[in-house]
Amino acid sequence: MLERMDSFFNSRADSYDRTALEETESANEFYKFTALQLPKKAGARVLDLGCGTGLELEYLYAINPEAAVTGIDLSQGMLDKMKSKFPDKKLRAVRGSFFDIIFGITAFDCIVSVEALHHYTLRSKSALYRRVRQALKHGGYFILTDSFADSELEERKNFDDLDRLRHEEGMGYDVICHYDTPLTLEHELEALRNANFSKVEVIKSWGAVSTIKAEL
Repeated sequence: MLERMDSFFNSRADSYDRTALEETESANEFYKFTALQLPKKAGARVLDLGCGTGLELEYLYAINPEAAVTGIDLSQGMLDKMKSKFPDKKLRAVRGSFFDIIFGITAFDCIVSVEALHHYTLRSKSALYRRVRQALKHGGYFILTDSFADSELEERKNFDDLDRLRHEEGMGYDVICHYDTPLTLEHELEALRNANFSKVEVIKSWGAVSTIKAEL
């Protein structure tokens, strides 16, 4: 049964950290690795898309306690959990869809997303990544750590299954559902290149999960 994205995570906010780290293979490794790619200069401005409870922020604040982070998420429960974990940090929580919220122009040193974007199409990501690029300062970059489909067949099947469930359950396309539809790694790289990043590369992988760095 399909669930709205915000409802799904609101109901799991209190237990999310434990389940994410215990049930996702290599999660402790890729959250830490992602944080180590983020800016280390004091006062660096970081935008976190689909921040959840801020699992990678624990590692970021350990190496850069003065980082100024803006986290965007659909779930108020997850944002509240994040804020409770880092009460003394420069942390702004914004509830909403990163497809709708204005990021600004040349506003951030780095934009990051971890395990949050594997629910969207190539077309929607290409548009999102163009906005990500515009929001980065000169010398800025985007770090994406996410899960990817093994093949185009798997990718297409996931989207077909979601379409079928939407039809069966009367869930309109205007509703963001919690249902995994990861792109292949090749299609994810294509979406980033479509946004005119000058350099896009995979910098580390753990099975189905990879970290991509996209530079201006």
